[in-house]
Amino acid sequence: MTLALFTHPASRGHHTPPGHPERVQRIEAVEAALEDLPDIDRRTAPAAEEALLRLAHPQSYIDRVKGAEPAEGWASLDADTHMSPGTYAAALHAAGGCAAAVDAVLGGEAGMAFVATRPPGHHAEIAKPMGFCFFSNVALAALHAMEAHGLERVAIADFDVHHGNGTQAVIEKDGRIAFASSQQMPLWPGSGGRDETGVGNVFNGPLDPGSGGAAFRTLWERELLPALDAHAPQLILVSAGFDAHRADPLAELQLEGEVFVLITEALCDLADAHAGGRLVSALEGGYDLGALAASAAAQAGVLKERAG
Repeated sequence: MTLALFTHPASRGHHTPPGHPERVQRIEAVEAALEDLPDIDRRTAPAAEEALLRLAHPQSYIDRVKGAEPAEGWASLDADTHMSPGTYAAALHAAGGCAAAVDAVLGGEAGMAFVATRPPGHHAEIAKPMGFCFFSNVALAALHAMEAHGLERVAIADFDVHHGNGTQAVIEKDGRIAFASSQQMPLWPGSGGRDETGVGNVFNGPLDPGSGGAAFRTLWERELLPALDAHAPQLILVSAGFDAHRADPLAELQLEGEVFVLITEALCDLADAHAGGRLVSALEGGYDLGALAASAAAQAGVLKERAG
């Protein structure tokens, strides 16, 4: 068993306006950082079928996103979320890559998987694009694991510095999916308070601006990991946003790169305890190119070691 890495050239075909933080260079930096990672199973992320997207999004929304793609230039779905020619294909491969990673891990073809695609997904709500996101990639992967593979309990861990409001919106009424999220507060999108608990399956951990690795580790070790452990998940999914790094320009947490190694190790331990080691991580945020590349490579290195 090894680590499966899912990528697709379409990720480079989604262009945003000049100066936008979610830019093509992000995926180029991640792919370059992972290029020399040895002994992994490199796979092409397939495009999601609309049947997969409908697990979380109504057909009317899918049609609206597809129809919004411009023939040239950019179309703005909100102040932050833009489409270019090629965006819809990129979004399909990002969502499809997450589902295919679930198939590979649950099918015994890989021990763990990392999905290095863009655009990200954890801000996309059921019928609303937000925060650079179009489809709720990781939430769709969780629903796919239950729909296609018959799992009864799945956990999603999200350590992006911005709250995964879209993931929460999709799963908050589905007790089969536990969602644990750490995020800076106050910070866009303004959600992620402790009082947001879903049906007892949502566990939010706000962190004050300026919080460092000690506060982050304490939150996960004392609150969020125990909550996921109690759910006894049969699969762990990770929304891996690396924008809590101290170098990131969009937030004010002060995490060093080794913190992402520690949280990845802890999530792998959780996967070993309940899920036969089965874990899929998907790229979300991270906007300082050097920090993003180093952090993604560090997490992939841990997953490679643990997958074997």
